[in-house]
Amino acid sequence: MSKLNKVLFVVVAVLLLAFIGVLVWQQWFSTPDFYAVYLRTGDLYFGRLVRFPSFGLEQVYLLQVNQGNQQNPLSVQKFTNVFWGPEDYLNINRQDVVWMTRLRSDSQLRQLLLTNPSLQAPAGSQNSAQNQAPSTQLPVTPESTSTGVNPTAGGK
Repeated sequence: MSKLNKVLFVVVAVLLLAFIGVLVWQQWFSTPDFYAVYLRTGDLYFGRLVRFPSFGLEQVYLLQVNQGNQQNPLSVQKFTNVFWGPEDYLNINRQDVVWMTRLRSDSQLRQLLLTNPSLQAPAGSQNSAQNQAPSTQLPVTPESTSTGVNPTAGGK
């Protein structure tokens, strides 16, 4: 083996080890960042942002409007629990994104998604008694409704 081949082999080995190290770090040691993505259709999704190989979300949750429930008009549901059974990945067309933001580390929704990713309701709750798909009710306060964004509207 020539000296150049040995140097190339060492460089490739170091790069490969560095790449594997980054993947291991991201998979096991970093806390996931959750994003909110608001689309032109008026849909609001939450999940882990994926930029490669295509733009989208994994570990996807969606905001549902409960029109008949005045006390809890909004709830978050796991995307895979929708009646048509999608996978836990949502490919998003970048041109349809109106805005997106990372959820803060102290966000109540982020903490909920980290501690209860399947959104299973506690035993004896209304959801389990009615055999509904798991979802979590979001409290609506004057502060949370003053943003000017209507989750059912199709615009900004």
